[in-house]
Formats: sequence, structure tokens, C-alpha cells
Amino acid sequence: MHKLGVAQDILERVEKRRGRRHIYDRLTPSKTALLVIDMQNTFMAEGAPAEVPVAREIVPNINRLAAATRRAGGTVIWIQMTMTPGDTGEWTRFFGEVNTPERSKRMFDGLSEGNDGWAFWPTLDIQKSDLIVRKNRYSAYLPGSSELPALLEARGIDTIVITGTLTNVCCESTARDAMMRNVKVAMVSDANAALSDRDHQAALTSIYFAFGDVLTTDEVLAALGPGAARSAAE
Repeated sequence: MHKLGVAQDILERVEKRRGRRHIYDRLTPSKTALLVIDMQNTFMAEGAPAEVPVAREIVPNINRLAAATRRAGGTVIWIQMTMTPGDTGEWTRFFGEVNTPERSKRMFDGLSEGNDGWAFWPTLDIQKSDLIVRKNRYSAYLPGSSELPALLEARGIDTIVITGTLTNVCCESTARDAMMRNVKVAMVSDANAALSDRDHQAALTSIYFAFGDVLTTDEVLAALGPGAARSAAE
């Protein structure tokens, strides 16, 4: 997995501004949701159109976090990128500009409901008590992209812990939009994956500097409390 997190000089600069290293070093489980973003075959399988090799390496940490979040009384939500025919006409910037026609078709086909690429990676620990939310844009918080904002508000959840892929695209986009809607946001440095260390670190730096917090898996477990830490060790 990625070895880089937020650089030391950025940590020191932000700590001086905030007065502390981490603003979310204590989490209230009942008000916290673990988001697992786009851990689907299209992004994870070898040779897939949007393969992110590091995404396969973060699965154990995501499963640890999911188990701990459940044990502590939090909510686990699996975000599933889902394309429908209407998206190709509504999101022409994606289907026609930032991707070639050939790649656009592969992405659309792979992320259409029922296709193998749309399915979650098989070793993810998805339980019946968890929630699955579909989205059709990078950000799950973009108005109209998904039911996530309304779902969390109805449950009284004001904090999201973000994992998944890509760190600098769907994960970062969701983090930015959520914070702008007054949600507490933390990204997990060793449970997000990008195509390069540089991309990963740049995204984490932006989030830490202006949008929320960046924690390791172990720091999230500690922040959730003793019950969560015990479940991770079992």
C-alpha cells in the first residue's frame, strides 16, 4: 500500500494553525459512518479498464475498519459506482472529453448494474447490517449523485471516515463536498488507493490542509474507542 501520508512540514504547519495535530482523534461511533468508495472489480481486477493495483492491498485495512466500526456501534456504507444510459448524455465531460470513446465505453459497460466490473471485490467483508449506496458521479455528496447525504442526515450521522479508491478522485471529491455541507471528514491514509504515491499524497495533503483530517487505520481504531480496538485485534 502507499507508504506516504501527509508530509511532516504540512503536519507542523496545520498543527500550528489548528492548535492540535488531529481534530478528529475522538469519534462518536453512533454518529460515525465508514464509507468504502468504489472497491469494485472495474477498479481492482488485473487488466480492468480502471485498474488501481494498490486498491487490492488496502482490503485488509478496510475489513479491519469495517469490523471495528460495527462493533463500536457505527455504520458501514459501501459506495457503488453505477452507470445508467442517461449518464452518457448528462455527463458528457466524462463520456467524451476526459476519456477516449473506447475507454468511455469500457467504463460504462464495466460499471453498469449486473456486469462483473460493477460487483464489489470478492474479499471485502460486506455484512447484511451494512448499507450499500449507489452513486453516478465522482462525489457521493454531489447533489443528485446519490442518496448518501439524506441517508446520513436521517440517521443523525455527522462524521464520515473515507476509504477506497481513487484517493484523488472519488474519495477526495466526496470528502470536499461533504465538508462543504458541514460534515466532519477524515480520510484514512493506509486505506485509500491511487495510481501513484504522488497522487495519493497530494490528495491527502489537500484534505488535511483545508477540509478535515487524515488518520491511519490504527488511529481510527483508537478514535472509535476500546470496543473497536478489541474487535480489530480478535
